[in-house]
Amino acid sequence: MKVVALVSGGKDSCYVMMKCIQYGHEIVALANLLPVDDSVDELDSYMYQTVGHQIIVSYAECMNVPLFRRRIRGSSRHQKLSYQMTLDDEVEDMFVLLSEVKRQIPSITAVSSGAIASDYQRLRVESICSRLGLVSLAFLWKQDQTSLLQEMSADVTDFRCSVFSLKLQPVEESLRVLEMKGCFV
Repeated sequence: MKVVALVSGGKDSCYVMMKCIQYGHEIVALANLLPVDDSVDELDSYMYQTVGHQIIVSYAECMNVPLFRRRIRGSSRHQKLSYQMTLDDEVEDMFVLLSEVKRQIPSITAVSSGAIASDYQRLRVESICSRLGLVSLAFLWKQDQTSLLQEMSADVTDFRCSVFSLKLQPVEESLRVLEMKGCFV
């Protein structure tokens, strides 16, 4: 399938792209939702991880695929588990974004996301895909997170680890995954 990858800048959305390729799919575009204000790293959002949105342009350049972006204008208005189209909900920003991707690249048939444990997020991605006639690919869904981290560390030797907290300044270090394994497992 030709896939548009929803990317946040985090390891999960990046790793699911690797899984898509491993399973024979082709990443033909990236899609990213980012804060309205570029100086904001993380939104108070039920749906989106935005820390790392600054690096997404580099992903697209490295992969030589188009990048589609949209500012998140909505908020978490519909907070029940099953999603129904709701005016001014942040999920509708994803609908607009993926509609534009599909308009410009009509051969796209699937959307990948790094959802692992959140039914809230998975059901919303699936709802948008259903409305657009696309398949949702969530290859990391419900995988044991310890096993998943071990799998990632076997496939990837280096990554950037970022720590963000309201009370701490951002700390960024390039670390070898093999050196970090003991910290997470």
